[in-house]
Amino acid sequence: MKFARFAYNGKIYEGVLENGQLMVGTVPFDPADVMWLPPVDVRGITAIGIALGYKDHAEELKLELPEYPLLFHKMPHTLIGHNSKVVRPDVEYMHYEGELVAIMGRSCYQVSAAEALDYVGGYTIGNEYTVRDFVTNYFRPPVKAKGFHTFGPIGPVWVTPEHIDPGNAEIKTYVNGELRQHGNTRFLRHSVAELIEYISEFMVLNRGDLIFSGTPKGISHVYVGDEVRVEIPGIGTLENTIVGSLSD
Repeated sequence: MKFARFAYNGKIYEGVLENGQLMVGTVPFDPADVMWLPPVDVRGITAIGIALGYKDHAEELKLELPEYPLLFHKMPHTLIGHNSKVVRPDVEYMHYEGELVAIMGRSCYQVSAAEALDYVGGYTIGNEYTVRDFVTNYFRPPVKAKGFHTFGPIGPVWVTPEHIDPGNAEIKTYVNGELRQHGNTRFLRHSVAELIEYISEFMVLNRGDLIFSGTPKGISHVYVGDEVRVEIPGIGTLENTIVGSLSD
């Protein structure tokens, strides 16, 4: 099933996307008439991002890699929904990062990779915008680079685990209809299960926590007016427009 959260006429709803309609019980809502929200309630959650999750992404940036995953906090204030506006600050180089996001379904601590996926409640799409101006050895972890308001679209829905093989999920990112990024999670340096094992070694992961698994090769500039689309079969398409301010 595909689960969604959205706002309509001042109220927040949780529903299911079926046959092109958002259903809350037996009441249909037209997806074009609603404000899409992050598909999970992000209040009080922990979101963990993985830097250089794919070897080919590290190679395009000409960066060396340690054997262990490179973690950072993805701050909840950045998280927005499908069709929301992404604000481009006054910077030189801002880019997208399409990726698979795992949603924890129950709490875990010090679990093995063999058990880890049993604790996943579902998956969604993430697009983790980044300003490379602020990614240097002086700005690690890249809190500012990835921490601007609106820099974390997720959605449009989340799906239960049977809909996605996290070890073989195809990711495509388009800008203005042009394919810019094409990867597959089978090339992750650390699988989703291995990431959960590594993170849960030192902290409790709770229900609703998010793990952004990393982005493959293919980043490029985005500018005001660009339409960015990330697709993962089995989940759907996450779309957002780049603007200069929220009043645009």
